[in-house]
Amino acid sequence: MSGRPGEQSTIHTRLLKCPLEVEHARAWWHNSQVATDVGNTAVVERAFEERWFGARSLPRVEVLITNFRERFDAIPNAISVLSQWREINVLTRALICHWHLQFADPLYRSFAGEFLVGRFHEGLTTIRRDTATNWISQQTGERWKMPTRIKFASRLLACACSAGLLKAERDPRTIQQPRVTDDALSYLVHLLREFDFDGTLLDNPYLRSVGLAGRELESRLRNLPSVQFQRQGDVVDIQWQFADLAEWGASTVSSQPSLANLEVA
Repeated sequence: MSGRPGEQSTIHTRLLKCPLEVEHARAWWHNSQVATDVGNTAVVERAFEERWFGARSLPRVEVLITNFRERFDAIPNAISVLSQWREINVLTRALICHWHLQFADPLYRSFAGEFLVGRFHEGLTTIRRDTATNWISQQTGERWKMPTRIKFASRLLACACSAGLLKAERDPRTIQQPRVTDDALSYLVHLLREFDFDGTLLDNPYLRSVGLAGRELESRLRNLPSVQFQRQGDVVDIQWQFADLAEWGASTVSSQPSLANLEVA
């Protein structure tokens, strides 16, 4: 046992109640400091009273916080960095939520990092809800009844759309590779050092889900200021400027000028 957090491997249905929730996740990041060493009930009540998530009901606030703790707080350095990252553009924000959802949900991780990627590379550039439903059936067998499979497929598609992996919200949805900012990629490669996962730093569903693999990934890594990447044949050498995600965040996130990450419509 490494003593480090590990990606969720047990299939669950939390996604049915809490999809990507990009804007609400941002609200959690910026308020999470007050949740340290405080009971969940007290945090939920405070979030509701102070309207962290707008006019959401108390039960809905509890659902959001329970899921955000699984996605973000499970990796301590991640929530620490995100709580300080005030100037973060909408593209980067969506991808961070996407990767943390992959961490917390094995079906979404496989759907986004394997199934959609496989279809794209096979030239099948669209997907319909019934295709996603059939995939769910293949992954879970008779575990869920058909209405649940259909709902889960709809949630998977909606999350992928919010993350920028799909272009349309209705059938047929076009599969695409989102634009990954340098900030987002830097965050991810440092995040991957924080938890145990299946794969390697250069070959995993988190990077594959956004179209980063092979030469394209290596080219991007060579241009990241916080990473020194070299390859000679089959030998790969990676030198890190920072010891971990927290150190990267302290140097990079807190020093970004307010105009560096303008919001996009």
